[in-house]
Amino acid sequence: MQKVRKAVIPAAGLGTRFLPATKAMPKEMMPVVDTPSIQFVVEEAIKSGIEEILIITGKGKNAIEDHFDANITLENNLLEKGKDALLDTVKATNIPTIHYVRQAYPQGLGDAILQAAPFVGNEPFVVLLGDDIMPNDVPLTKQLIDIYEKYDKCSVATIRIPKEQTNRFGVIDVDGELEENLHVIKHLVEKPAADEAPSNLGIVGRYLLPPEIFDVLRNQAPDAGSEVQLTDALETLNQTAPLIAYEYTGKRYDVGDKYGMLLANIEFGLKHSDTSGKMKEYILKLAQNLKEI
Repeated sequence: MQKVRKAVIPAAGLGTRFLPATKAMPKEMMPVVDTPSIQFVVEEAIKSGIEEILIITGKGKNAIEDHFDANITLENNLLEKGKDALLDTVKATNIPTIHYVRQAYPQGLGDAILQAAPFVGNEPFVVLLGDDIMPNDVPLTKQLIDIYEKYDKCSVATIRIPKEQTNRFGVIDVDGELEENLHVIKHLVEKPAADEAPSNLGIVGRYLLPPEIFDVLRNQAPDAGSEVQLTDALETLNQTAPLIAYEYTGKRYDVGDKYGMLLANIEFGLKHSDTSGKMKEYILKLAQNLKEI
């Protein structure tokens, strides 16, 4: 069994749901309090034991590379002013084991993953989508790696979703269980209508995949929107290399959605040492005002 050493983080999307902010700023750099959302995903990979990370970018994404690179001018300025805590915070984002490749055209998540083939080589790897921040004592990526080491099977992370939201997710058709919260996958269906969905187990942004997925992606026909869908490729892969679905029950913030981003900022702000006191006071006053309306 090969060790899972590499992670792929797709970050080439246009971020149209956050326009006009994303006209000049990558959506992955939008902050949750004071931390770019993509930093939470990179930190999850590192905490899970990942040794090398590939971020798949596109046009206008240079800020992501700059963020994880050293900024000598800024560091010297903080050093001269004796701002040691801020200096440590900045240095913590200098991660030399991050590599970058561009997806030339926005042709879907499957096509984005395909750009990682030379980086991954013939190894199992994890995919972390930047729209999902899922804080947990044991990172979700680490949980998938533990499952791989126990069962020698690749997997996708899922959550229970409201039935009316199945048209926003890839959905799992379950064919039994290996253990609690660990499901055998019969089929994977991309964004089915509520009355056609085989279950309410929706795929969320963490995958542990074999290198064979690249051959599948190379031959995967685009969908009606001319995009190569990862879920469709996983359905093909599952016929020859069966996957399992891990049902994640921890917290999830969908920061690819305006409401999810607002929730993340509120809840992380309530925990942040610089903002928690004032935010708690404000929310209590706001709640009282709402009661009086």
